Amino acid sequence: MSELYSGHMRRWLWLSFAVLALDQATKWLVMASLSPYEVIEVLPHFNLTLMFNPGAAFSFLSDAGGWQRWAFAGFAVLVTLVLVVWLLRLRQDERLLAAALSLIIGGAVGNLIDRILLGHVIDFIQVYLPFIPLAVFNPWPSFNIADSAISVGVVLLLLETLRSERPSHSSATG
Repeated sequence: MSELYSGHMRRWLWLSFAVLALDQATKWLVMASLSPYEVIEVLPHFNLTLMFNPGAAFSFLSDAGGWQRWAFAGFAVLVTLVLVVWLLRLRQDERLLAAALSLIIGGAVGNLIDRILLGHVIDFIQVYLPFIPLAVFNPWPSFNIADSAISVGVVLLLLETLRSERPSHSSATG
């Protein structure tokens, strides 16, 4: 049992705290520097635009009347607790999975703070996808550092899942 839950993976929480700090710092910097919906072109197809999202991803349920704030906050707390326990129970060699979970945790907490304190999530990164002709996808919905960390974490989680599903050579020959 001590092998199962030794807590040696808690050192990965530094990544969660780094994501959280970067996310909150950038959001407050943008809040102090931009007016809502002001667009600053940084590069072609890449803008900074201060926006507020009371919903979830892609503004899902953004016009639901306010109940979604607490529903999404409660869900974020629950998911974060589950992911922290999962992280703390990982084996020492499960580093990719630890990185994935840490990124998701940091991003979830970053958006949770916005949702609880402000009632909405601060988004400010806006990209245009010139290779997609459909106007419905341009600009891509605005996002933030927390959203980016969650997305990268989910991709790493999927890669780890695919990697662990491959049969090993030793079990195939044995």
